[in-house]
Amino acid sequence: MDLFSSESLILLIKAVGYLGIFGIVFAESGLLIGFFLPGDSLLFTAGLLASQGYLNICYLMIIVFLGSILGDSFGYYFGKKLGPRIFIKEKSIFFSRDNLEKAKDFYKKHGAKTIVLARFMPFIRTFAPILAGVGKMNYGIFIIYNIIGGLLWTTSLCLLGFYLGSLIPDIDIFILPIILAIIVVSASPSIIYLIKSKLKKVKTNKVIKIF
Repeated sequence: MDLFSSESLILLIKAVGYLGIFGIVFAESGLLIGFFLPGDSLLFTAGLLASQGYLNICYLMIIVFLGSILGDSFGYYFGKKLGPRIFIKEKSIFFSRDNLEKAKDFYKKHGAKTIVLARFMPFIRTFAPILAGVGKMNYGIFIIYNIIGGLLWTTSLCLLGFYLGSLIPDIDIFILPIILAIIVVSASPSIIYLIKSKLKKVKTNKVIKIF
């Protein structure tokens, strides 16, 4: 079964119900094995089914919000507890002490906006809370932006599915194109930021070489 097809998602949601939806969102938000799960399309499709009476939109939004917050928090504590044990080698491509220090510095400077923006980026949102824990980001700051990001992500996608499902007949056949459009739009600010940072660094290096 193609988990990412609209037909499969509809069948899956109807089969697992609220508890299953909670589990998928929880796993996709903070478990290493959850990076392949269809978070965006799941939320949109669940909202769509709510517009057709299969689910209650209020219950749905509460459940997916809690799943996203608890999943991210689990990922944070997983990274915080196991990070120092994993990054113990002096010389390693990924798991080195140098990378651990870089993670700490990154989350001190950019942690808050990373936690929010990562919510709208597949794969990245699974690893962002884990790396926040590895980098020992302040948990008080983490949970605030975890809540903000989780609320924006879950409510926007569920309500989008709900309202489009109420307005457009047979909207389910357009689920994947809509989700791809959402991902592109939501990821574009981060991509633009990275490009600008790269260009700024290149210009700075050129100036340094001139002098």
